[in-house]
Amino acid sequence: MASPEEKTILVVDDEQEIVDFLSMALEDEGFHVLTAMDGREALDLVAQRKPDLISLDLVMPKYPGARMIRELKKNKDWADIPILVVTGHARDEQGKADLEELSLLVSGSHLEKPVKPIDYVNAVRRLLGMEVCGESPAVLTSSSVKEELKRLMEQADDETLKKALDLLKVKKMP
Repeated sequence: MASPEEKTILVVDDEQEIVDFLSMALEDEGFHVLTAMDGREALDLVAQRKPDLISLDLVMPKYPGARMIRELKKNKDWADIPILVVTGHARDEQGKADLEELSLLVSGSHLEKPVKPIDYVNAVRRLLGMEVCGESPAVLTSSSVKEELKRLMEQADDETLKKALDLLKVKKMP
């Protein structure tokens, strides 16, 4: 299993304080971090060095995250880069529609600001298929739970899958 020191994360946000906060959380865990202040600058960095994951703000005035994701998906060499959307606009007019549209394009998940460092680092680890540390279940999004379940189901044996299926069927009954 890869270690954080082997992974490069590109953090993209138009607020310097957020970039600093997220970068510090990742660097404290040993990840190598690149930063950009908008989607255009981030695409230039991706062209120079493909990161293992992109942490992306959705609403940025110069070059929004949604536009950047669409550009990434057009390029066959970049389309598979995992993306973690970190936004403060998941529920408002500025970001909700973009987030819903992008959920079809992005296989990862999103976190809503403000984020706790451990939850942020664990979301990154989860998308990279790395072991996660202790976390706060209250901030897990439904998409991140589905991704974790999908990952675990792919690794489970037949007996475990049957038990999980039986459990889900029992929970579904009135």
